[in-house]
Amino acid sequence: MRVLLVAVLAAVVVGAAGAHRDTTRPTVLAAASLTDAFPKIGPNARYSFAGSNALAAQIRQGAPADVFASADVDNLKKTTDAGTVAPPPQDFATNRLEIAVEKGNPEKIEGLADLEKSGLVVVLCADQVPCGKYAAESLAKAGVNITPASKEENAKATLSKVSIGEADASIVYVTDVKAAKGTTSGVRIPDKVNVVATYPMGVVKASRNATAAKAWVQFVMSKDGQKTLRKFGFLPP
Repeated sequence: MRVLLVAVLAAVVVGAAGAHRDTTRPTVLAAASLTDAFPKIGPNARYSFAGSNALAAQIRQGAPADVFASADVDNLKKTTDAGTVAPPPQDFATNRLEIAVEKGNPEKIEGLADLEKSGLVVVLCADQVPCGKYAAESLAKAGVNITPASKEENAKATLSKVSIGEADASIVYVTDVKAAKGTTSGVRIPDKVNVVATYPMGVVKASRNATAAKAWVQFVMSKDGQKTLRKFGFLPP
């Protein structure tokens, strides 16, 4: 099965050169939290990473793409409801939240309640972005009320505020902290107040390379694709 998938993906991704538009390489629009993992799964695809809400809007407006991979079910559903992504979507991973703090955790943050400390600079994802929606849900579960210093356009931008020292803490995905490679530290959020983020993907109906798109989706769902996602901290769908 793996050999067949690799052969099909290689054929449609590498393809023939010299065409007016290279439709042999799938164009994948994916949530920013997949920035590190997806290129390791399919290095020959073309990627555009951003907040899932922004990508969903682009697809509904006709942006050229072959696959849409969202960090939440709602934004993928907006595209299927609009008739721009073919149903049914496939859930390919799940994720959880974590508090990102400066390396070494100098503010001694131990949980969500500590984010209410006076003088602490906390940044969150924007409300319309999945990581912002999930963070609000997690804070509500914990009974914590904070006023963030800013709300960023996606998970990577939110984490960056902490890694460059402009914020003391943020709430992002476990995978984001893992990908930061030691520039930040992570504080676990207990399961009872955490949120499970489901990641679905689907083939764009207007894709000019449906064969490559379907092969790419199939490869992500394969044993090897799933194994790579696990290495980056994603959990099974």
